[in-house]
Amino acid sequence: MIGRDRNRAAVVLWSIANETPISEPRNAFLRTLIDDARRLDPTRLLTAALQARGEGDTHVIDDPIGEQLDVMGNNEYVGWYDGLPEKCDRITFRSPWTKPLVMSEFGADALAGHRGSPEQRFTEDYQEVLYQRQIAMLKRIPFLRGTAPWILMDFRSPRRPLPVIQEGWNRKGLVSERGLRKRAFYVLQTFYEELAGRR
Repeated sequence: MIGRDRNRAAVVLWSIANETPISEPRNAFLRTLIDDARRLDPTRLLTAALQARGEGDTHVIDDPIGEQLDVMGNNEYVGWYDGLPEKCDRITFRSPWTKPLVMSEFGADALAGHRGSPEQRFTEDYQEVLYQRQIAMLKRIPFLRGTAPWILMDFRSPRRPLPVIQEGWNRKGLVSERGLRKRAFYVLQTFYEELAGRR
């Protein structure tokens, strides 16, 4: 992949792993990948979606592989797979390293056009409120340097069998498979406009 894509300007980071469970064999394997990636392309930074462990309301990113990376990644789903949206109000993040963090995944499923109360999962209302709270939580991370919401558009996934709502689709998109923007799309748009100084 590095040989094929090393001249693509859109490649900013090489990621060597995504949500791999911590173990000594895994650590040894990933260290080899890190060495190989640095040898093949010494110009780009390396990252991985690292495991974080919970200490009460603190998420600690101290995955042993993080020490060898340039940029830490973390996939967090506070308020979706981890508690309810109000949990975002209490969560803090820390790490033993002074490295930048990219929140490499965050979000929640919503079926486009499915409306309900903000407490009703799989509604646009739930996804919207969760994005608002997640963004507030992300703003409190002093070493956060980037975000990558999961994901821009709904996509086919046979592992999503929930009748009516999913029907074989991952619904975490901010845009439906038909191109309809969900309410959370505008929450994220506002956040990015604020970061760009346009609001």
